[in-house]
Amino acid sequence: KGDVKAQGNWGEILLEKILEESGLRKGTDYIVQGKDFGLKHPETGMPLKPDVIIKLPEDKHVIVDSKVSLKHYADYCAEPDETQRAVFLKQHLNSIKTHVDGLEKRRYQDTDNMGTPDFVLMFMPVEGAYALAIQNDSTLHGYAWNKRVVLVCPSTLFATLRTIASIWRLELQNQNATEIAKRSGDLYDKFVGFVEDLQRLGNQMKTAQNTYESAMNKLSTGKGNIVARTENLKELGAKTSKALPKDLVSSEDEEDSTKLVENLN
Repeated sequence: KGDVKAQGNWGEILLEKILEESGLRKGTDYIVQGKDFGLKHPETGMPLKPDVIIKLPEDKHVIVDSKVSLKHYADYCAEPDETQRAVFLKQHLNSIKTHVDGLEKRRYQDTDNMGTPDFVLMFMPVEGAYALAIQNDSTLHGYAWNKRVVLVCPSTLFATLRTIASIWRLELQNQNATEIAKRSGDLYDKFVGFVEDLQRLGNQMKTAQNTYESAMNKLSTGKGNIVARTENLKELGAKTSKALPKDLVSSEDEEDSTKLVENLN
């Protein structure tokens, strides 16, 4: 209770635990201490290190700053005297307002290299301390809002973070849908190209078939074809050691060859 540094570390640990339980991933969906952002005060140039920066789609961010105020709250809870309790309560409320004022002066929202909403979340990890302050000062939320600060406790922050996590899931689904549409379009275009190639191949095969049939007609099926003429040479007495395939030499060719020989004789 007497170590402010330890209180601050404890608050940051609790904040990270809530972030993880809400479904956000460290280093991906949120970063701590403004790592790699190089944030600086827009006027003084002093470095700024917010406890947590939550990333949102389209390069937007939400800044969360942890505020642990145990001393006055603990004194209030332990004090039996109502008069003295009122003093500790006032000190507790003043401590919260002082931290709100400090957050306003840091001007996280005005940094150039980070898109943020027009407010900072001030996280109070002690639920009882938050409830005590709100119950005894109904203007506290309005005071903080006018300073562009939103007060949150573990329960309200968790609900906020779950909403942010849902936004990220929707964003990933949208990205996946876009990628699926892109890949589907690429696949369709590739398929069209494949069909066109097959059609060209079919036309080429038809052309080849027509060329083949024309050549065969000249070779063996048409009138006065090469096979018939070549076979005539054999009938006329050309010395050969081989014979053309029977399926190439038609009966008409044989008859023509016979008639030619008879006429020559």
